[in-house]
Amino acid sequence: MSGSDQRAVVVGGGLAGVTAALELADAGLRVTLLESRPRLGGLAFSFKRGDLTVDNGQHVYLRCCTAYRWFLDRVGGTALAPLQDRLDVPVLDVARPAGPRLGRLRRSALPVPLHLAASLARYPHLSLAERASVGRAALALRRLDPADPALDGVDFATWLGRHGQSPRTIEALWDLVGIATLNATAGQSSLGLAAMVFKTGLLSENGAADIGWATVPLGDLHDTLARERLDAAGVRTELRTKVTGISRTDEGGWRVDTEDESLDAGTVVLAVPQREAHGLLPAGALADPDKLLDIDTAPILNVHVVYDRKVLGRPFFAALGSPVQWVFDRTDASGLTDGGQYLALSQSAAQDDIDEPVSVLRTKYLPELERLLPAARGAKVRDFFVTRERTATFAPTPGVGRLRPGARTDTPGLYLAGAWTATGWPATMEGAVRSGVSAAHAALAALGRHRDHPLQEAA
Repeated sequence: MSGSDQRAVVVGGGLAGVTAALELADAGLRVTLLESRPRLGGLAFSFKRGDLTVDNGQHVYLRCCTAYRWFLDRVGGTALAPLQDRLDVPVLDVARPAGPRLGRLRRSALPVPLHLAASLARYPHLSLAERASVGRAALALRRLDPADPALDGVDFATWLGRHGQSPRTIEALWDLVGIATLNATAGQSSLGLAAMVFKTGLLSENGAADIGWATVPLGDLHDTLARERLDAAGVRTELRTKVTGISRTDEGGWRVDTEDESLDAGTVVLAVPQREAHGLLPAGALADPDKLLDIDTAPILNVHVVYDRKVLGRPFFAALGSPVQWVFDRTDASGLTDGGQYLALSQSAAQDDIDEPVSVLRTKYLPELERLLPAARGAKVRDFFVTRERTATFAPTPGVGRLRPGARTDTPGLYLAGAWTATGWPATMEGAVRSGVSAAHAALAALGRHRDHPLQEAA
C-alpha cells in the first residue's frame, strides 16, 4: 500500500464525519478531519449565552438507536446521556372544553406488541373506538417492509386513513411521535420512512422506544469528548477550515484543497450537507448529481424561556391542542443554578414560524406556556430567545428514497456520509452515525482492510 493510500481526508465534522474519522483511524489509516466551523458536532451543538450553556436544539435518541449509542460509548459519553428505565411520555391536552387533561404513553414489561396495550387502552386523548383502531393499524404496520421501494412513493397520512385512523388519532398519536422523529406531518412523510420509525421504535423490541437525552450540553459530547477521542486516535483535526475543491491526482489518488493547503489522500469521505456535497463533487462521481439538489430540507425552531422560578415539575412533556409540541427542562444542563428554570420548546416541521421575528414568537408562545403550565402565570420571564435551524433535516417527503445516494460513489476512493444519504433512517443522530460507519467501512473494504462492524451484534 502506497503512502497516499494510507491517508484519508474526512470533510465535515458533524456526527457522520467524526464517526468516519474514528473508524478509519482505528483501522490504521492516517486521517485528517476538516471542519469549516470553529467546533465539531454539526447541527447538534452548544453555545454560550451569558452564564448559560445553550444547546441549539433539543436532541433525544431512543434505545433502538444502536449506532448513536455506540458513538456515545466510543467517545466516553454514555453516562452523560442516560436512557429512561422505561418509556414514559406525559401528553397534556389543553384544548378540551372540560379543561386540560394529562395522559401518558408508556410501556409495560410485556412482550411486543402487548407492551403498549395497557397504555393505549387508557390513553384519554382518543375515544374507545379510536384506541381500538390504533391496534389494528399497528398490526398492519408490522407487516410492511420499510425497504420496499413502493412504500417510498406513498404518504403516511393516506395509508393511515386507509387503515381507519381518524384525523384526531393522527394528531394525538401518530403525528405526536412522527413530527418529532421525521420532522414532518404524516401527510408530508414517506410511508417507507414512517414505517421504519414506528416498526423499529414501537414494534420491534419491548424497550426500543425508551428515550434518552443529554444531561450535559451537547457540545460536551459531540465536540469536547469527540475531539479528545479523535486526538487519541491520531486524527489531525482542523477547525475553521473550508474545503474549496476535490480533484483527482495524476497518480489516481485525491487532492483536497482548502484555503490554506492541499492534502493528498487515497480516501476522501465527504460528510457535509447535500447541497454542499453537490458543490464539491468532482465530475463523474455520481451518475446524476443534481438529484442531491432535489433532496429538500425542513426546519426546526427551538424557543428558549428562562423563568425566575420553577414552573415545570417533570423532565419533559408533549402538548396537544396547542402550537407547543414538546417542552424540556434544560435547567441543570445549562448551568442555571440560581433557583430559576430554563425550558426549551422543540418545534419540528416549523415552516410557519421559522422566519417570524422574536417579538412575534414571544407573543405566541409565552401565553401558550401559561395555558400549559399554571405556575408560569405568576413567574417572571428573565430571558426569551430562539434558535433556528432552517435546514435542520432533509425533508422525508414521498419519493425522497430514490434521491438518497449510498456511501459509495462512481469514483474509487470517494465516499459520501451524512444523515441525508441512504441509511434507511430519517434525519437523526442515529442516521448520521450510521452513515459515517457505512462510508468508513466501504472505504476500508476497497483497501482490503477488514474491520468488524460495530453494530453487527445488534444487526
